[in-house]
Formats: sequence, C-alpha cells, structure tokens
Amino acid sequence: MTRIIFMGTPEYAGTILEALIQADDIEIVAVYTQPDKPVGRKGILTPPIVKVLAEKANLRVIQPNRLRDEAVVKELLTIPCDMIIVAAYGQILPKAILDHAPCVNLHASILPQYRGASPIQQSLLNNDPISGVTAMWMDEGLDTGDIIKIETVSIGADEMVESLYKRLTDTAVDLTLDVIRNWNRKSAVKQNDDDATHCKKILKSDGLIDFSDAREIYNRYRAFTPWPGIFIDSGLKIKAMKLEEELSSGTAGMILSMDKESIVVQCGKGSLRIIKVQAPSKQETSVVDYLNGKRIGCGNPLV
Repeated sequence: MTRIIFMGTPEYAGTILEALIQADDIEIVAVYTQPDKPVGRKGILTPPIVKVLAEKANLRVIQPNRLRDEAVVKELLTIPCDMIIVAAYGQILPKAILDHAPCVNLHASILPQYRGASPIQQSLLNNDPISGVTAMWMDEGLDTGDIIKIETVSIGADEMVESLYKRLTDTAVDLTLDVIRNWNRKSAVKQNDDDATHCKKILKSDGLIDFSDAREIYNRYRAFTPWPGIFIDSGLKIKAMKLEEELSSGTAGMILSMDKESIVVQCGKGSLRIIKVQAPSKQETSVVDYLNGKRIGCGNPLV
C-alpha cells in the first residue's frame, strides 16, 4: 500500500484525487488544498472541489493560508508518507517538504514549454497542434523538476479550453497512477532550461479585443471561454464565433455581411463570423437580434 499526501485545488486536481481514492493499492493519508474562498456577487464562502471530495471520503483535510509557515511545515512532517502528489495546488512547496518524501507534480503542458499558471490556455493562444501532461519530480523551482514521463494529446482545430482541459485531466489521472506504481527517481530526465517558456496568470483584461487579427482573436476565444471571455471596448461580449478566413485585410470591426443567424466582421487581417453576443447587464442573445435592436447593419462597425 502506497501512502500518499495529496495537494491540489481545482477540478483538475479533484478528478485525480477521485482516482487515487478509488485505487485499492493507494492510501491517502492527508489532503492539502487552498482555503475556502468567497464566490459570486454575494461572496458566499465556498470550499475547493478537492476539499469536498476529500471530506466525502472521510480524509484528513488541511487548508493552510501559507504552506511555508513554520507551524504548517512542522505539522506536515509528522505525517508519514511514501510520496506527495501535487496537481494545481497553487502554492510553492518549501525545501523541508520536498525533502520529506518524493514529490510528484502533474503539469498540463509538455515541459519545459509553458511553465507557470495557464499552460492549457497558452497552448490554445499559440494555436499549438498538441499539448500534454508532464509528470516530474519536484524541486525548488517553478515547474523545473526532472521529467518522469510525458503523455501528449492532440488539439482539435476548433477545440475549446473546456474540452482540452477535460482530456488533459483524464490523461493526468492515468499518468498519476502509472507514476505511483511504476517509476522511480533514477529514470527521470533533466529539463533543458534553454528551451523553457513561461505563461502568466490570466486576468480579466486579457479578454479585451480590437479586431486586429482574426486568428489571434479566435485563439483567444478558444482559450478564454467561458472566463474571462472576450469583449470589445463597449463591453459587448462575444459568446459564440467561428474563424471565417485569415487572409483578407480591411477596416477592423466593420460588419461585412449578415444572414439570419450570424454576421461577418472584418479584422485588420482576416475576418470572423459572430453568432451570439451579450451586452453589459443583458442576457446572451443572437447577434442579429442585437444589431436589429440597435438598428445597425452592414457597413457599420460592431459596437
């Protein structure tokens, strides 16, 4: 029986935790996750999905504000384990914890590509044909540890972040079980830091578009739907779109054509077919209905 301390916070981590709970040859001795946080306009204090799943399975749950605090580290060091599994936990592990047991991180990219906070979105922003999950032995750096194994996943031409997230999560589950059962530190391969790229935490402001490049905007739509979404200066959110073509040039933001269900908008390079929009404080609606209500037609800018 392999004794595991699990560290993770979002749904990605929760799915991995569920698989570990169900495994007959694995014992979860403690679960570390981020503190409960206020959610929504009413600020309702909400636990992470990992906490919900752990408590349902009657596991010990620990939610430190800072994993590096001396008391937190001291408590963890009293928990015997064979391995620490980390999946999107959201805090850096101090050296004392790294030394307590072999620590494995499941990172949703093909490392050393896309170290950091938003690797799945970054792969879509860059229109990559493949993504993957890397299992690595953790060190004190950010996603810099020696690579145990990489599993790759192809990305569909029109694939959205939620779909890719789900497929990478399923891949991470299988990879986690494989690493726990079959791998050791001697088989790992060092990362080439010269090839490393990094991705930042996504901000709401990243969703603002200016109709400069159709491909770039479409990739943002794929990466940022449902959050933060994409929107123009007026606050109008674009809720459903397709890439029309990538070669034309013209006046950015101009409505070129309209049918019963959609419009085509010119970008500085290429054009987009827009299907649904949402005005500030309004419900999502057909872009045609929205424009009819505004009395805006072809030859005018989308506002």
